[in-house]
Amino acid sequence: MGEDKFNAEKLIKYWLIEAEEALQIADHLLEKKDFSYALFFGHLAIEKILKALYVSRQGKHAPPLHNLVRLAKEAGLELDKNKIDRLINITAFNIEARYPDLKRSFRKKCTPEFTNQQLDSTKEIFQWVRSQLP
Repeated sequence: MGEDKFNAEKLIKYWLIEAEEALQIADHLLEKKDFSYALFFGHLAIEKILKALYVSRQGKHAPPLHNLVRLAKEAGLELDKNKIDRLINITAFNIEARYPDLKRSFRKKCTPEFTNQQLDSTKEIFQWVRSQLP
């Protein structure tokens, strides 16, 4: 009825803008020393760039997944063990930031050094996925 027709190009652009904004927010949160949420937004950036790739390669709406390995595989990416391990690690930031344990151990683990290292790794993965887009 009033439903928009599927427009892959428009949807890819949407996911790209969302992904780049999430990465920018991660940097802002890092500057403000809000480390666990910086990593959470890093996860969002990867999730959204993978959804752009999924739409580009599959020609349909991306599934509502948060598991980055599964999303990458469904988007048709070839993953080596290193990339799988990094995506698993980044996926954990989504869970640990959203649902902290009673000891808040993830937030305590997010030192400036740890957060910078993990965000650098996230940005490398982001650029790699971005390079897979036409």
